[in-house]
Amino acid sequence: MSQNVGQFLTRRARRDPDLEALVEAHSGRRVTYAQLEARSNRVVSALSDLGVEKGERVALLLMNGVEFVETFFAVGKHGAVNVPLNWRLVPDELEFILVDSGAKVMVYSAEFEAAVAELRRRGTTAVEHWIAVNPGDHATGLDYDAWIAAASPVELEPTASGDDLLFIMYTSGTTGLPKGVMHSHRTVQWMIFTMAATSEMRHGDRYLNSLPLFHVGALAPILGAVFAGGTVVMLKVFDPLRSWELIDEEKIDTTLMVPAMLQFMLAVHDPEKHDLSTLRWVMSGAAPVPVNLLEACTKIGLDVRQVYGLTETCGPACLIGSEDALRKVGSTGRAFYFTDVRVVRTDGSDADPGEAGEVIVRGPHVMLGYWNRPEATAETIRDGWLHTGDVATMDEEGFVTIVDRVKDMLISGGENVYPAEIENVLLGLEGVTDVGVIGIPSARWGESPLAVVVRSDESLTAEAVIDYCQGKLAPFKAVRAVEFVEEIPRNPSGKILKRELRERFVQDAPE
Repeated sequence: MSQNVGQFLTRRARRDPDLEALVEAHSGRRVTYAQLEARSNRVVSALSDLGVEKGERVALLLMNGVEFVETFFAVGKHGAVNVPLNWRLVPDELEFILVDSGAKVMVYSAEFEAAVAELRRRGTTAVEHWIAVNPGDHATGLDYDAWIAAASPVELEPTASGDDLLFIMYTSGTTGLPKGVMHSHRTVQWMIFTMAATSEMRHGDRYLNSLPLFHVGALAPILGAVFAGGTVVMLKVFDPLRSWELIDEEKIDTTLMVPAMLQFMLAVHDPEKHDLSTLRWVMSGAAPVPVNLLEACTKIGLDVRQVYGLTETCGPACLIGSEDALRKVGSTGRAFYFTDVRVVRTDGSDADPGEAGEVIVRGPHVMLGYWNRPEATAETIRDGWLHTGDVATMDEEGFVTIVDRVKDMLISGGENVYPAEIENVLLGLEGVTDVGVIGIPSARWGESPLAVVVRSDESLTAEAVIDYCQGKLAPFKAVRAVEFVEEIPRNPSGKILKRELRERFVQDAPE
């Protein structure tokens, strides 16, 4: 039976009304499931009062906090569609997503008043209602608290379920233009089920969330915690020292940290001050976890479970358990419970054990497709299998180890960065005739972008190339290093031979 995912909150509030649902680490605010449900119902009524209809999009430009969670569930209950926005993006990038999604409502945090003011000035989006959380002196539109206070707390009957959309989450494509990954109530429901059956999420667990909620890696565990009856302790932004303190103070059982976060955590760990006795396990994903990092975590008693997933799978694909983490160091484990994973050759046949091939994934939690991108959908989902573009090996026991990426994506501090997007921006710089972007190792961020540039003007400097990106790309996409060449290597069809660039430019990013 397909449920409305917003109703998962309703059922949990009915079952455990006094159980702590959310804790805001930055403010100290604590909200029970009964309180979260009541506030979420007011948001549903407030959306209805604005005339928002089923299927219309509601954009969320919000920092981690109660308002994000209650609004997300409310939009689902209402039958509208959430569009979580990456708040690290600049107005140009936000504008594209708002226009592409056709969002009618924008709920935003005070931190983004300047970006919102710029978007409103341009007048290019379909947004009719701008709603500010904790508005400052320069906010425009409705005040969120006043907006929901005036609305009815009575729960309305949900109108959406099954393949009705619940959210569209944008992820950059290899063309450089973001693509909206469509997830429905059904796909999210099955994501929750496969996580619950695989990852040992328990009733009463206290989960520390440090990732921004516009990431599926943060959103999925929070939805899973509501289903299981857990408490989510949220950091507004990641802080390694504060994370150790919260693990002790809030008696955290589980958390998820990308490898770069784990590196930062280890750097400030003090065994005399930081009590890890309640921490059962740490999930780590977004990039392969280096073996030396796993070993360092094991030394201080951290049980790290490597996870592999994608926005397109609503998160889950593979996970390794603690019983296998040491004997299969470097592996991301086997497929989740309701998930099928294969490693295949270019002809679609299964690769032999230990043979590298592309990872393909099948399951009821795989996306419906890309918003307004039928060709990209058809290219990615073939015969019911999602083609990930990632290269891996699978051993005789079904353990998957990610070894490379077919696509040229690099991962900087847990954020997906697509070279084509940066290349498109740099080609607008006078004096640049050709450019190729690759990832280079970064001790701080895991990977950082290196721009390999063909210039027509010899006076063009590396500093000028780096400065040109400022304000045109989010900071995590910023070029950290530049190399000038006479020619970019390409194959006969004109595609850049990134492998040759990686072999030629073997260097670490400046920090």
